[in-house]
Amino acid sequence: MIVLAVETSCDDTCAAVTDDARVLSNVISSQAAAHSRYGGVVPEVASRHHLELVNPVVQAALSESGAELGDVDALAVTTHPGLIGALLVGVATAKGLAAPLRKPLVGVDHLQGHVAANFLEPDPLEPAFLCLIASGGHTLLAGVTSHDGFEILGQTLDDAAGEALDKGARLLGLGYPGGPAIQREAENGDPEAFEFPVAMTRDPGLDFSFSGLKTALLYTTRELDEVELDRRRADIAASYQAAVVGQLTAKLERALAKGEWEAVALGGGVAANSLLRERAAALCEDRGLRLKLVPGELCTDNAAMIASAARFLEPTPYPDYLDWTAAA
Repeated sequence: MIVLAVETSCDDTCAAVTDDARVLSNVISSQAAAHSRYGGVVPEVASRHHLELVNPVVQAALSESGAELGDVDALAVTTHPGLIGALLVGVATAKGLAAPLRKPLVGVDHLQGHVAANFLEPDPLEPAFLCLIASGGHTLLAGVTSHDGFEILGQTLDDAAGEALDKGARLLGLGYPGGPAIQREAENGDPEAFEFPVAMTRDPGLDFSFSGLKTALLYTTRELDEVELDRRRADIAASYQAAVVGQLTAKLERALAKGEWEAVALGGGVAANSLLRERAAALCEDRGLRLKLVPGELCTDNAAMIASAARFLEPTPYPDYLDWTAAA
């Protein structure tokens, strides 16, 4: 089954073509440079860039795949959750591509896409498994027992892990996107130099919270003058990153203790973090579990994961999807 997918839920304009579990193309046009001056994603700016980029990105995905639009069996698009204006661009584009050829269209939950990235080659992971999804907009633990859905075992009560990293990088003057910037700075720092709170570790549940950690970093940076902040920036970054990863792995470990899982997967942009991968690998090795780590381009927002999810969902035939809209 050949699927052409479009993903525009946040600030990356994405299109991909897959043939079952094989990725034929996966084009990602990042808007990071456009949003870096603001220290985060500006919804209106993101929507306008999607309007400019989505058609060239779709054309690039088709060209790289060697397929034409007429060869596609179905189209897929992210319908929720995300920035409403950005989502509307993707939904309108997908409907405009599918309708003239009377192709079926599949609406996909963005979070299901992150789960479904693990179903792609090489070395696809089959359910059941425990999946930690950590990105700029979402942080949750998902129990995956089938290809077409998942159970939320725990989720953030306030901010997402990726948002905490973005805000931390902004406070430290490291730029946007924050996750990669903090990781680079942390490589030269001492993760034990500053004691940041690892929230929710005493809570018996599987929920997350990162708002208190952000506040702690704010107070730390205010207590240091400009010279001292510059001198200690790497140590602060390393300690802050360790606190974020510490909470993620603590909850992952607790989820493994609560259920019987044979495999663990990571998803979302934060899943590309090397410290998180290292800690998750050690956790799984200690328990004799398989750890699935998708390539970096499948961690961040991408359309290949949306196409992967669409394979296991019921397509909507023409013209039933013409009145579709998006949901934030």
